[in-house]
Amino acid sequence: MSRWEPDGRRRLQEAALELYAEQGFGRTTAAAVAERAGLTERTFFRYFADKKEVLFGNEERLRTVLADAAAAVVDTATPRDVVATGLEAVAVELDSHRESVLRRAAVIASDPELRERELTKLMAWSAALATVLRDRGATAPDVTAEVAVTVFRVAFQRWAGGSADGELAAHVREALDDLTAFVRD
Repeated sequence: MSRWEPDGRRRLQEAALELYAEQGFGRTTAAAVAERAGLTERTFFRYFADKKEVLFGNEERLRTVLADAAAAVVDTATPRDVVATGLEAVAVELDSHRESVLRRAAVIASDPELRERELTKLMAWSAALATVLRDRGATAPDVTAEVAVTVFRVAFQRWAGGSADGELAAHVREALDDLTAFVRD
């Protein structure tokens, strides 16, 4: 093993996805992930605190994309437009890595501990959106943010499930339209 090669973080994430898919999250060790990536276990722990963080290491960046896009919407925008802009920004980000995002989703779906961690991530997204909405003076920002994250989950499931083709952002818009139609009924 060489002492240093570029893209160690990315290589570890790819190796982890491969191994988690092949043998399961619970049976994969950090040492096995590092070995598959051509790195040492010590290097693994320089990048990630534990095995879960390989899957959730981009969480902060995605939460920032969501909040920054929502906050950048013009002041006269409706809460729906604020939420839509934030969710679509995340969708565009995920679309650019569709294959690995779908592999990651399959690994998370296969393990209760990972599903719990995913819900914690989504709670953080909701809190970030609620803060943006509250700062903009929106009515019921907590409810709006929770509903927005649920809309995103539905859109993601449609996109990941292959029930319809297209980009994740289009599924987000469709799910928001479904919600709007429901509220009007």
